[in-house]
Amino acid sequence: MDIDFSLVLVCLVAFCGALWLLDSLVLKKPREEAVEQHRNSSAKSKSEDELAAELEELGREPLVIEYAKSFFPVLGIVLVLRSFLVEPFQIPTGSMIPTLEVGDFILVNKYAYGLRLPVIGTKIMDVDDPQRGEVMVFIPPHENSYYIKRVIGLPGDTIRYEDKNLYVNGELIEKEYVADIAIDTSIGDLPGKLYTETINGVEHATQHIDAALNRRTRTTWVIPNGHYFMMGDNRDNSSDSREWGAVSEKDIVGKAIAVWMHKEPGLNLPSFSRNKAIH
Repeated sequence: MDIDFSLVLVCLVAFCGALWLLDSLVLKKPREEAVEQHRNSSAKSKSEDELAAELEELGREPLVIEYAKSFFPVLGIVLVLRSFLVEPFQIPTGSMIPTLEVGDFILVNKYAYGLRLPVIGTKIMDVDDPQRGEVMVFIPPHENSYYIKRVIGLPGDTIRYEDKNLYVNGELIEKEYVADIAIDTSIGDLPGKLYTETINGVEHATQHIDAALNRRTRTTWVIPNGHYFMMGDNRDNSSDSREWGAVSEKDIVGKAIAVWMHKEPGLNLPSFSRNKAIH
């Protein structure tokens, strides 16, 4: 089960803020009154040091209030940064190989496509729209999880993918052969080819299995308004809009901008050798 960290952060910030407010409005005054009463009743019978220690103890905030006040600003800053500026993600699958590898830690620009409220995702300010060729994080229509794919189709586009060739509005997207490679699949390594492809001026790598897999019978899609057609760069080994349809604008999370760390699965130390901008 995926953990909704935005929801967790919002709950923690609200909890800490509520405790701080409760202390300020309700709990603080009785402590101050007790301190003042003890100072007046004991000022003559106690030494200054002894009285000061007792007053400090009487005025001390409960531990939970002290922690709430300490954590509230820190959690609030993290919530703002994560919700509106930049959020980290880890790549869990190989659908974007060779651009992104399993174990890549990436940064996602949360304001590139407009500012959205945390948890509910309501857009509160427009910034820009996704463009063809960009790599985007989103929630797909069939599952409440974060996915990452490349934007292939914009609202109103006609997308055709047939015989391992991609057409956007009837125009073939040219790809240039790079090398023969072995492609890791659920049934083992299969022979394939590595290409470079350019969409809307964005050059990126894609890979294709030589064999005809016949997983999909549909070849053409017309993208409805307010939706985007997403595909993985690992073209024959990606669950994407060819299977579950276009992504609604309301389910956009942000634009993937950089790989900042990589960690192989298992007991392996993280590496920074793959750090790069994402194209």
